[in-house]
Amino acid sequence: APANAAIAQSVECILGKDEVTSSNLVSSSTKEPLTGGSFFMKKSANEGEKTDMKLRNSLLLLLTATIWGVAFVAQSVGMDYVGPFTFVFARNVIGGLVLLPVIAVLGKSGGPHPKQAPEERRKARKTLVIGGMCCGTALCAGSITQQFALLYTPVGKAGFLTACYILIVPLLGLLFGRRCGVKHWCGVALAMAGLYFLCMTGGSFGFAMGDLIGLSCALLFSIHITVIDHFSPMVDGVKMSCIQFFFCAILSGIGMLIFEQPSFANILAAWKPILYAGAMSSGVGYTLQIVGQKGMNPAVASLIMSLESVISVIAGWLILGQALSGREIFGCVLMFGAIVLAQLPERKKQSV
Repeated sequence: APANAAIAQSVECILGKDEVTSSNLVSSSTKEPLTGGSFFMKKSANEGEKTDMKLRNSLLLLLTATIWGVAFVAQSVGMDYVGPFTFVFARNVIGGLVLLPVIAVLGKSGGPHPKQAPEERRKARKTLVIGGMCCGTALCAGSITQQFALLYTPVGKAGFLTACYILIVPLLGLLFGRRCGVKHWCGVALAMAGLYFLCMTGGSFGFAMGDLIGLSCALLFSIHITVIDHFSPMVDGVKMSCIQFFFCAILSGIGMLIFEQPSFANILAAWKPILYAGAMSSGVGYTLQIVGQKGMNPAVASLIMSLESVISVIAGWLILGQALSGREIFGCVLMFGAIVLAQLPERKKQSV
């Protein structure tokens, strides 16, 4: 209970109680008339607030990548005891349970909610449930595919293939009319090169069954990112995250009962990696992803979160005693360069 309260307070401190929304800006503009000087002052203040929010969201996504990178070690160790469906089921149950007290604490400390008509409240609840179910379906498919990829593919190669979502997300965005700037595509190319030097230490790239599973995992996580980008501006991110975990647990639990023979003793033997993957990677990581993606270009968001592969190598070095080669260090440098490039501000065209 104290740990859950600490998590809730941390989330509240990160999010803040007075986020700037479009409705707040509209209501403030109707309360007092704007003169020429005050108009430009408010416009510059709003731009500054948007910049601060993007910076905060970028840091949240970087924290998400750190949590996920360390989780690669937990996922690899956990597969020594349980099957893919069982591992995904257990981690998502824990992730959902962790968020229940967080939602309760944030609901009490968030102040009075604006009154809504019953029809609006029913519509908002429906959107929240549908968003959670869609995100949970995509998350379940991606997570299980990733676990299967770890059975047939070395960890480094699986990390490279999974992180290919940084290339797939912009392509999916094009289907919905979302365009990326030149610097985003340059960042994607630089990140892909960095991931190659970081993870493909053998210098070769052959497509076996594990490689195809890994590429399928990248596609599914790209869909997950795109679905989150669609629903996150419309709903409460923490609540939608909780719903997606429980729905993912239901789907993976069905697969666990059909394809595996789960043993409570094996689950207890893997309690450490399951607990980290559930409480931190699922409960905290995916929630920070949903919150951090608000107002962010999904291509930039996926590029930041792809740092999980870099951090997984560092975590393997610190936790498992794996040494970094010069080739891997060079890949880390390229990856961080790609992140910096993606965060550079766009040049504004000056009107004559």
